[in-house]
Amino acid sequence: MRLVTFETPARHSRIGAMTNDSRVVDLHSACAVYLRDVENESAFYRLAEALVPSEMRALFEGGDTSLEAAHKALDYVLAQDAHVPGPHGETIFYAAGEVTLKAPIIPKKFVHTAGNFREHHEEATKAGFSHPVLPWIVFFQNVDAIIGHDEAVIYPEHLTQELDYELELAVVLKKGGKHFSPEEAKDYIGGYVIFNDITARDIQRREMKSGVFSFCKGIDTFCPLGPWIVTADEIPDPHNLAMELRVNGEPRQRSHSSKMSVKIPEILSHYSPMGYSAGDVVSTGTVSGVAAFSGDPKAWYLKVGDVMECEIENIGVLRNRVISWEEAYGRKPAVMATQEVLR
Repeated sequence: MRLVTFETPARHSRIGAMTNDSRVVDLHSACAVYLRDVENESAFYRLAEALVPSEMRALFEGGDTSLEAAHKALDYVLAQDAHVPGPHGETIFYAAGEVTLKAPIIPKKFVHTAGNFREHHEEATKAGFSHPVLPWIVFFQNVDAIIGHDEAVIYPEHLTQELDYELELAVVLKKGGKHFSPEEAKDYIGGYVIFNDITARDIQRREMKSGVFSFCKGIDTFCPLGPWIVTADEIPDPHNLAMELRVNGEPRQRSHSSKMSVKIPEILSHYSPMGYSAGDVVSTGTVSGVAAFSGDPKAWYLKVGDVMECEIENIGVLRNRVISWEEAYGRKPAVMATQEVLR
């Protein structure tokens, strides 16, 4: 399944599945229909709320039971008439153009893995970056910075002049746990999603003098995630996926998930002493080709109006445009005391 969070034309937030013909199925209502028609449940709405709730993190908190219920509901309504309504006449099928995709999930924790692709470490070394970029560099993303497909990245030009992109494959956990082995890790994987790790490189260089960084990647809108979560059963080998990031149609990053230095089970196991909650997201590191480590960083850094397309094989394309602060807020930014410290 390709799981989405979407807004209906009435601006109600729902979770759904994107079909192969670009329709969106409301999974909660589909589950209610399935329970009524197939399972002959009288309390079908109440049970549907428990099995397939209308919020993505709650769905993953249900683990395999909820994911299987969602899958059965989707298969059932796809086999019916395309205009089948919900039990109370509500819409189940939406055309993609009728709805607005949002970030598929807002996790409790978003764990970054830095430097996991050796090619990225090698390009950083050649560029003379201030610290080695190697696993295990780990830090937490500001989840309030998460945006979805086709939502805008706001360029805070009063804070940075070196806005960069980083294409990454991320993992969504389907259950909580801690202190587990790499062999046990597969039981925790619920799905995969595309992540664009937007970074202010000039801020990052200053932060890395202390050996840590987070503000450079945690600024508002710096965390595009989407367009959907592809469930683990759809991707038998996450280490066999082509990866490409384009800016205005021009390929910038082009690589393959097989080039990870540390594989996903080891990553998940390594961080597990911190404890996971269902719906947590773990990134796996970016590939070579970022602007900062190119032959001409100034030409490659993001500019207002640029459109980024992050594509990972068997998942999809996450697209985001860069807009100015003034376009986003209709005013110039206030000068903050911290800006002088950052300069």
